[in-house]
Amino acid sequence: MDVLSITGLLLAAVAIILGAVLKGAGIHALVSAAAFMIVAVGTVAAICVQTPMQVMKRALVMFPWILRPPSHDPVRVISKIIDWSNISRRQGLLGLERLLEFELDPFLHKGLQLVVDGSEPDIIRSTLEFDMHAREAADIRAAKVFEGMGIYSPTLGIIGAVLGLMAVMQNLDDPSKLGHGIAAAFTATVYGIGMANLFFLPVANKLKLAVHSRSHLCEMQLEGLIAIAQGENPRIIEGKLLGFLH
Repeated sequence: MDVLSITGLLLAAVAIILGAVLKGAGIHALVSAAAFMIVAVGTVAAICVQTPMQVMKRALVMFPWILRPPSHDPVRVISKIIDWSNISRRQGLLGLERLLEFELDPFLHKGLQLVVDGSEPDIIRSTLEFDMHAREAADIRAAKVFEGMGIYSPTLGIIGAVLGLMAVMQNLDDPSKLGHGIAAAFTATVYGIGMANLFFLPVANKLKLAVHSRSHLCEMQLEGLIAIAQGENPRIIEGKLLGFLH
């Protein structure tokens, strides 16, 4: 569980609610079904028009990462690669074949298969780099779904405010309704800007960080597999891979 994400979301809610109370607006000023419909539903509508179905599905799969990011244990991976290196030096590359059925990581499994097959280091690098960059690009596109929502929601907030002011202008003959109507109109602006800067944009950046972190781990795995294929000394491999931890 990502404690910082939870803390940030709670502080965002406290900042808006407590700020409204301290400013004298009150919590009730933040409640508006019409503003929520215009901003939230409008933002979802806009992003649905913009986004292909496959990218949207991937974005929904990645969304829980803000609270439970993919687990990465580079120290364990380094230890595993060093063990593989020792086995290959004692038994040859074919000695690693029996380990394939136990490797659940698709990236490592594919790389280990290439090593066992005796592929040239350049072939291993080009093959795994293609997979790594393709997956990273797909995940970045998915993360940008939330970035797009962070761009659209403030504009929808302005639209909500304008619609609210239009309703106020239709009741100019009743001054008692003007103050409440104007306050309600600007609630949509609060929704739009608040959702963008306190939720959508931070979520997008958090997901991008998780994607880059996983790509960094894949780079480390790639270098370790190539070093095994080249028959490098396990101690040299370990020293090389430890550099990725900094």
